[in-house]
Amino acid sequence: MEAFRVERSGPLKGEVHVPGAKNSVLKLMAASIMAEGLTTLTNVPEILDVEIMAELLRRLGCKVEHDLTTATVTIDVPAKIGHKADYDLVRKMRASISVLGPLVARCGEADIALPGGDAIGSRGLDIHMQGLEKLGCHVHSEHGYLIVRAENGLHGANIALDFPSVGATENVVMAAVLAKGNSNVDNVAREPEIVDLCNMLVKMGAKINGIGSSVLEITGVEKLNPTTHHVVPDRIVAGTWAIAAIMTQGDITIHGVKPSDMDLVLEKLRDTGAEIKSVDDRLNVSMHTRPKAVDIVTLPYPGFPTDLQPQMIALNAIATGSSMVTENLFEARFRFVNELARLGADVKINGHHCLVRGKDQLSGAPVEGTDVRAGASLVLAGLVADDVTYVTEVHHVDRGYSNFVENLTGLGANVKRVEM
Repeated sequence: MEAFRVERSGPLKGEVHVPGAKNSVLKLMAASIMAEGLTTLTNVPEILDVEIMAELLRRLGCKVEHDLTTATVTIDVPAKIGHKADYDLVRKMRASISVLGPLVARCGEADIALPGGDAIGSRGLDIHMQGLEKLGCHVHSEHGYLIVRAENGLHGANIALDFPSVGATENVVMAAVLAKGNSNVDNVAREPEIVDLCNMLVKMGAKINGIGSSVLEITGVEKLNPTTHHVVPDRIVAGTWAIAAIMTQGDITIHGVKPSDMDLVLEKLRDTGAEIKSVDDRLNVSMHTRPKAVDIVTLPYPGFPTDLQPQMIALNAIATGSSMVTENLFEARFRFVNELARLGADVKINGHHCLVRGKDQLSGAPVEGTDVRAGASLVLAGLVADDVTYVTEVHHVDRGYSNFVENLTGLGANVKRVEM
């Protein structure tokens, strides 16, 4: 198997570019199947999940091309598409569930294998199903598949989500834009990636009011049209590079970001003692001393993102002082903490809280990256640990970070991808 071989490195310095957001591009690709014709996405990250989603769309009958040179994906959607997403693909990536709403809207039916993806919690689909049922769907499961039918078509409805779930918001909104009549969807997720999806749907001809707020008002239309859309920058990747600069006491300029999407993150990073400057689509993060520990509580946007929680635990593990990290979204997100402890981190878990006491030094060891962000965080920890750290399950990191090793080595890190 492959692993990242990480040695202690000096301060990371230099420049890095942030591509389009993983958590947006996959949903935009799914939305493309709602309109016959050629849809083009630009600023697409070079990650494994894009290839998995591309293959899923091909099996539905689409022609998909990913040009790595121009960071562009083109999706040619036929007049008739399939409605079944098979387990061998869906199990690799939970974002596959995002084709559910578009398929029901376009075909009136969908058979979707129950999804896999990161081992960070159950992330049930009840909220998705409740919203689709109010729009006129009949839902049941059999043989590991969700079977969704809208024999009489979709109709507008008043929907209040029990929780501002990103995935449920996406599926309900994509179904509602092609439903007959008006829909009000309350307590929706407000993440920048949701805004990005809604903006693309509007460019395709959808009628959505309240974008960026907790209530969306949707007037159904008969059809959507293909479009060209630029994917919003990946705020999680940007945050990862910023934390890398702080942990290694380095100086990194991050290009292609949208600082306004990262207000709380940047505030917390400044609390560590880092100097952060933002100009247009550029962030400069520099650190000249050992960071100070900071408390973190993950919440739906605009709260602190759960996808940066592991990186912050890694930072707090080598900071001065103690910190409490509270995880409110995914019950198994702390799985990686046991791996971080193998590097010598002083971490204690109590329910959905993690107490971190900063240490002067971590020590290298073999560890396993249990999900996308855990893998990246363990590599960052390895950069400030004595001796050598091997991080296995590198495919998780490949799912969320473009050219991860190349970007790190370009900043001066001592990291290699090796065969174990």
